[in-house]
Amino acid sequence: MIRALLLSAAALLALPAAAQDVAVVNATLVIGDGSPPIAGGTVVVRGGKIVSAGANIQIPAGIERVDAEGHYVTPGIVAAFSRVGLTEVDAVSGTNDRSAPRTRFSAGLDIAPALNPMGSPIAVNRAAGVTRAIVAPGGSSNLFAGQGAVVDLADDMDMVTRPRALQFVAFGEAGSAKAGGSRAATFLLFREQLLAARSYARNPAALAEWGNDAMIQRADADALIRVIEGATPLFVRVDRAADILNVLKLKGDFPALKLVLVGATEGWMVAREIAAAKVPVLVSPLTDLPGSFERLGATQSNAGRMKAAGIDVSVGVFDDDDAHKMGYATQYAGNLVGLAKMPGASGLSWDQAFASISSAPARAVGMDGEIGSLRPGRVGDVVIWDKDPLELGSRPRAIWIDGKRQPLTTRQDRLRDRYANPVEDAMPNAYDW
Repeated sequence: MIRALLLSAAALLALPAAAQDVAVVNATLVIGDGSPPIAGGTVVVRGGKIVSAGANIQIPAGIERVDAEGHYVTPGIVAAFSRVGLTEVDAVSGTNDRSAPRTRFSAGLDIAPALNPMGSPIAVNRAAGVTRAIVAPGGSSNLFAGQGAVVDLADDMDMVTRPRALQFVAFGEAGSAKAGGSRAATFLLFREQLLAARSYARNPAALAEWGNDAMIQRADADALIRVIEGATPLFVRVDRAADILNVLKLKGDFPALKLVLVGATEGWMVAREIAAAKVPVLVSPLTDLPGSFERLGATQSNAGRMKAAGIDVSVGVFDDDDAHKMGYATQYAGNLVGLAKMPGASGLSWDQAFASISSAPARAVGMDGEIGSLRPGRVGDVVIWDKDPLELGSRPRAIWIDGKRQPLTTRQDRLRDRYANPVEDAMPNAYDW
């Protein structure tokens, strides 16, 4: 009987909830595209998609209305860089699928089958207002880490929005360690593997002839061909200014590369060159101390200076619990708003800061037509906040993902409620599913 009940519960969890047709009215409405908030705004979601958002919006007859009571209503936060779904407990190897250090494959690795939509970090991040995440692999035995995905954080079993959405590679100190011990080896290995993939594309039969001496595996070559052709964005972890310039030069050898810089701690020092190359950047604003020799130029003004130079800047959470605490992104963005008011510092305006955690990450991964804002045609990811979402302590009051109302309760909430006032009763020492 217990087994049957558990199976029934699991079956219900596997069934996606139906999308709601809903109009959120009387909102301080944030479109998420960098435009200022709209007082008394309305957003209408039908069939899981945004159909209209703004002031003086016509609401279809018979549609459910939710009164935001003047509170901020925004698109869901898009986590610019994460390992959510790949890790449950970092120190427990059986729950940690972020890296594959002993595999023979690299670029061909696809994280999608490893993602766990039932992991506790999903609900924790959803309750913080994060509705989508760009998830990257941590590493492999080779230079390329593999193919990441864009995911949603809805309470169901279907979390992959776009598989194989990016390829991830680390340069700098991390890349040197994988390539043989120097930056020279890193750039040579990078070029040789892409050239090997290009040769494979021209003559697939040649890969079998190379035998055990092959520079690249077939699955890796297939993945890198998409990178060479510009079909898959290449997310490059790089921090030192000199390394950033050398990464930008790679477009000379492979013109179709769609580069995205991740980290770019010293990006402000070469902002003009990054802007000229039209390469977006994902930054963690709290990387403001010289934690290594490739980050000697670290400053909290990095994001503001790059934005002022014309770079499309996204704010993300990495090097800082990127699987469990993506909700920190709102705090990081809010810090940049405060930084803009400090003499001698560079930050972001409120509108720019919110866009840096919504539409900017969507653009970086080539999905701004689908996620990241409340423009018509985008997914129905909507959040009602209890106060300014960029203020510390602000929390969501209601969340929709793909037009489906989401629960805000987490495992931590249930543990708190269970043990706040423990009493003896007939319940077993386990959760009742």
